[in-house]
Amino acid sequence: MSTSTSSAVSTQRRRRGHRPAPGANDASNAASPASEGASDTSHKSTAKSTGESTAKSTARSNHGAMPHLVGASRTHIGTAGWSIPRASADAFPAEGSHLARFAQVLHCAEINTSFYRRHRPDTYVRWAEETPPHFRFAVKLPRAITHEGALRRARQPLAQFLDEVSGLGSKLAVLLVQLPPSMAFESRPVRTFFDLLRQRFDGAVVCEPRHASWFQPKADALLVAMRVGRVAADPAREPAAALPGGWLGPHGDGAGAVIYHRWHGSPRVYWSRYDAAWLNERALAWQQWPDTADRWAIFDNTASGEAVPNALEFRTMVSA
Repeated sequence: MSTSTSSAVSTQRRRRGHRPAPGANDASNAASPASEGASDTSHKSTAKSTGESTAKSTARSNHGAMPHLVGASRTHIGTAGWSIPRASADAFPAEGSHLARFAQVLHCAEINTSFYRRHRPDTYVRWAEETPPHFRFAVKLPRAITHEGALRRARQPLAQFLDEVSGLGSKLAVLLVQLPPSMAFESRPVRTFFDLLRQRFDGAVVCEPRHASWFQPKADALLVAMRVGRVAADPAREPAAALPGGWLGPHGDGAGAVIYHRWHGSPRVYWSRYDAAWLNERALAWQQWPDTADRWAIFDNTASGEAVPNALEFRTMVSA
């Protein structure tokens, strides 16, 4: 990236992220085989759990919304899915399922398969049980809601989805709403959808829009009002798409908010590995956010197995 990310983040924290910009990445939303493969393997071997009814009945607070329980760690570095490439296998324990091994080293994962198909609540229960107490999941909303329905007529599929992901319990940390590149910002349906979601879910919600109209002050103001963060994505066509926006906490400085990065690989989306210079620039920007910000970095360059080594390298940089 030609501009200084560290400088841009500093400017953004002063201006609450309301800088207009044209658009974000228009890359297609194709599945990345490596990351989806680990989840598929786990899904195919699912054994029915007696926790399904319990998960459904306990996932609501008294006012009907799923509670948000935040873990002690506010640094979350992981990948889309939990596939462990052969070249990185020595960094992980040798025994256990893909997820159990992954979770001993990296402390979060983004579930993408939920975008393509439903998972039973007991599948989510089992995934939660395979991970240590500090591990957290982000879950991507189904395409039936975001792409096919364009956030309209979402009441029934959203209720169904929230019932399913309730199986993660306290390990459900973030819901990801990724929108298609063709979906322009329209205030009324967007507000209606996020209001509906907020009635059912108290936790962190982030949105990855990809149409230019979403990077205008009006769209950002609505996300702030709905307490929805805007994902910082790479590749991004304009600076605003590369930086977190929307809800950045009560003071607009990131404190008390989820700051969510999705790095898809560049120049070849889903395939390319990020070099040390690129990662170092992001690490410097990462460290400018306050300690009370929940910072997430999800590497989605999984198609050729580059996400895990990039995540491990980035974790070393931000921990130094």
